[in-house]
Amino acid sequence: MERQNKFDKEKDQKEFVEKLVRLNRTAKTVKGGRRMSFSALTVVGDGKGHVGFGFGKANDVSEAIRKSVDRAKRNLVFVPVKNGTLPHEMLGNYKSSSILLKPACPGTGIIAGGTVRAVMDAIGATDVISKSLGSSSPVNVVRATFDALSQLMDAKLVAANRGKAIQDLWG
Repeated sequence: MERQNKFDKEKDQKEFVEKLVRLNRTAKTVKGGRRMSFSALTVVGDGKGHVGFGFGKANDVSEAIRKSVDRAKRNLVFVPVKNGTLPHEMLGNYKSSSILLKPACPGTGIIAGGTVRAVMDAIGATDVISKSLGSSSPVNVVRATFDALSQLMDAKLVAANRGKAIQDLWG
């Protein structure tokens, strides 16, 4: 029984794409010298619409990355991706960062900065246009991107409100 659960965990971990967005080193001066600590920001996704981000701090690089990946896996959200792009335009804000996400035609690619690109790669989107406005802090940009993704409208709900079938809306 134990072996089966261990196998499931390993299989579960391998299906996720982990992207390290930012690794930061900080130094605290103490009596004996400088004490280094690290913080890591990672984005985790399965390439099929599930994505999450995590932030971890530790005295060791690998431990900080492990903590951030664990937090990212606990905070997964679902983003509906159709034909490699997003369903509609969104604007997300977090503190002084704003992110504009737009759907794009097939073949456009991901036109985005490094932080937004990591999120879009983890989602599995292949054609997205984005513009980052305001602060370019990686943590704030990732949070603003997730705020934009949380504004996505559910296709079933929109179809019900308009009195149409989902096939009429999405084609």
